[in-house]
Amino acid sequence: MIETIKQLAADNAADTVALRQHLHAHPELSFQEFETAAFVTAQLRQLGLDPQPMATTGLVALIEGRNPGRRTVALRGDMDALPILEQNDVPYKSTKPGVMHACGHDVHTSSLLGAARILTQLRDQFEGTIKLIFQPGEELVPGGASLMIKEGVLENPAPDSVLGQHVFPMLPAGQIGIRSGRYMASTDELYLTVRGKGGHGAMPDQNLDPVLVAAHIIVAAQQIVSRRVNPKIPTVLSFGKVIANGATNVIPNEVRIEGTFRALDEAWREEAHVILRKLVEGLAESMGATCELEIRRGYPCLDNDPELTARVQAAAAEYLGAENVIEIDQWMAAEDFAYYSQSAKACFYRLGTRSSNGDGRFASSVHTPTFDVDAKALEVGPGLMAWLAICELASGDSTTTSETLAATSAASAHA
Repeated sequence: MIETIKQLAADNAADTVALRQHLHAHPELSFQEFETAAFVTAQLRQLGLDPQPMATTGLVALIEGRNPGRRTVALRGDMDALPILEQNDVPYKSTKPGVMHACGHDVHTSSLLGAARILTQLRDQFEGTIKLIFQPGEELVPGGASLMIKEGVLENPAPDSVLGQHVFPMLPAGQIGIRSGRYMASTDELYLTVRGKGGHGAMPDQNLDPVLVAAHIIVAAQQIVSRRVNPKIPTVLSFGKVIANGATNVIPNEVRIEGTFRALDEAWREEAHVILRKLVEGLAESMGATCELEIRRGYPCLDNDPELTARVQAAAAEYLGAENVIEIDQWMAAEDFAYYSQSAKACFYRLGTRSSNGDGRFASSVHTPTFDVDAKALEVGPGLMAWLAICELASGDSTTTSETLAATSAASAHA
């Protein structure tokens, strides 16, 4: 079965690359993926599938093998792009200035389409159902995953497991990264408004300087990370936007601050919200000003189910070779795939996209205007995802994965 899937992935590689390049050239922002959804719908219908809309620009489709009610595995790919002006000089460069697939969601979507092409060709060789989830809005709170789940994407049929992959330029194409247990952080957006009394910069005694108060708040808030949290709990508090909007000789009436809070512990996350609110409000009051804090809750921590992850790791080692399945560290970035991990057994792994020949190409980080991927990843991604889905469908059997798949293939050949 492995060799069959690898051959199909290789045969389809040029088409998968073409799909990715089309998506890359026509990016759409979160929850605006109307053209993308229409394109994906057309591709799925060509495979004989019946995609159904969900969460406005999302899609779900089923690939039913023999005995479809036996077991269900869901595969997820996200479709939205970022508000970034692309700097790559490539034929498939974004045709929409200021919008770019800088996080690889075009790779995720085309890989899932490629996996669907493989799986539809093999549907008489596996038992169960594979649910394809094409999701909108991963980059924007509240996250398309939460909306898809609310609309029933994990029902009718309910998947026994959910698998997702994400590009990873820190590994070369041909490798994947994986971690069992808690993998990615929660994320919350912070919006602070510090209010004082503005006036002439030469007469600070007649004003109440919110810039000074804001500076104290930014510095003091860091003690939450350095002194209030257990050192064993990774935590990040970063402020990336400060707008005072005064002048060299003008003290403004207010200062706006925006930032992010991330943690790898949900209980501490809740506690930190309370501590931060008390700190900023109390400090501002002690200096005669006020501070309003809005915390927009983002995604929860992402947990990879240990048993499922062990199966994925073993199956990936069979497909890629054990030396190409790399255990990776926890990451303080966040992903709305975390919602799936809260609702079902889930595994989220990383697909290497750096140049595989060691020349350093395709090494730009995600969320940068020069991000791109080695085309080899577009052969590895679909094939591996198809293999993992079939292995997971077979995982309920008492025999080993390889034995089960061999028996299944033999039975199909003699049917």
